[in-house]
Amino acid sequence: MRGFPQRTVPVSSLTTCVLTAMLVLNLAGSAMAQDKPASSSGTAQVAKAVGAIKNIQADSITVAAESGGEVTAKFTSSTKILRVPPGEKDLKNATALQPQDLQPGDRVLVRGQTSGDEHTIAALAIIVMKQGDVAAKQQHERDDWQKRGVGGLVTKVDPAAGAITISSGGMGASRSIAVHIAKDTILRRYAPGSVKFDDAKPAPVEQIKVGDQLRARGTHNPDGSELSAEEVVTGSFRNIAGTVKAVDAANNTMTVQDAISKSAVVVKVSSDSQMKKLPAEMAQRIAMRLKGAAGGGEQSGANGQSMSGQGSSPSAGARPGAESQARRGPGGEPGGNGPPDLQRMLSRLPNSTLADLQKGDAVMIVSAESGSSDAVIAITMLAGVEAILTAAPNRSASSLLSPWSLGAPNGEGEAAQ
Repeated sequence: MRGFPQRTVPVSSLTTCVLTAMLVLNLAGSAMAQDKPASSSGTAQVAKAVGAIKNIQADSITVAAESGGEVTAKFTSSTKILRVPPGEKDLKNATALQPQDLQPGDRVLVRGQTSGDEHTIAALAIIVMKQGDVAAKQQHERDDWQKRGVGGLVTKVDPAAGAITISSGGMGASRSIAVHIAKDTILRRYAPGSVKFDDAKPAPVEQIKVGDQLRARGTHNPDGSELSAEEVVTGSFRNIAGTVKAVDAANNTMTVQDAISKSAVVVKVSSDSQMKKLPAEMAQRIAMRLKGAAGGGEQSGANGQSMSGQGSSPSAGARPGAESQARRGPGGEPGGNGPPDLQRMLSRLPNSTLADLQKGDAVMIVSAESGSSDAVIAITMLAGVEAILTAAPNRSASSLLSPWSLGAPNGEGEAAQ
């Protein structure tokens, strides 16, 4: 059973702010290479470190490096400190900073010289992306995905025509949306083994297959049946619905008896996995709504999964008195793909842990392959779903849950916005 995850909302646009930042910082680092003074001894080596500032001292900063470990960057009389906005590709809009302007959490690229001790750099240049700037950029990206995004299950791909048809519906009746791509459309695909929306990698349209989950943002036509995409992310995920057989908190795994495949599946839980548990009353309300929607008929997708797809923006809500919610988009604007109420409700629930689960609990999971044939990695997991599975046994987990991780703080998803 294949589906598509979506956990915390929309990382940044699919090129997460942080990843974009790293690209900018590396470009900036190359630009600064010309400032490297010659070493009279011939023993000094050019070095660089990318990461977040952990501590600040009077004459240096300590950087938690992306490559692991810590690096101390010492200030010298020739150290240049430049601040660049997220998304910049060069230094033309950079502004000069002083050491006292730096703060823990700021992302930096340090470039300089090291003599023997690879964990200490005499900094020639420190390119800074302020933590607040990155957060603001991420919030802007999330808002844009909510306002101009659609999502669902791929039902048809026509690379020659640059068109992809998806079936979308959330908790409502499914409908078709034509997603049009152009030569400048950014195409990305969920990285194998990753549970992060941010980790999506560039991929050609030929990799998109029927049954994939797709998320896109761009410009809607008036009735929301078409979207001219600026950015598209796709992925193939596994949906699991069944009961918990065992919980191994020490190894961060649980074993679930899949109701569809009738087999036991080992599910790994990581720090990026989103876990929620529905209160019984909420589960009953959702079940009643799904049962009503199912009365209108659900389409069946590849491997027996529902074709209703996932909503465009888990966090968007309907506006009172607006036209039919099934025709409303994120933020209540036309061009969306169904009611997003569930994602908003889930975002307000406290996070759960494996310790909250017991043998026999019913769960719905959207997962990514872990690279191991006998295990998957949970992207989103919802417990307390007995009533939902009874009301809509053929509904795929990814048609209800939000698997894309947009890098929202504190583990909250796009629905939290």
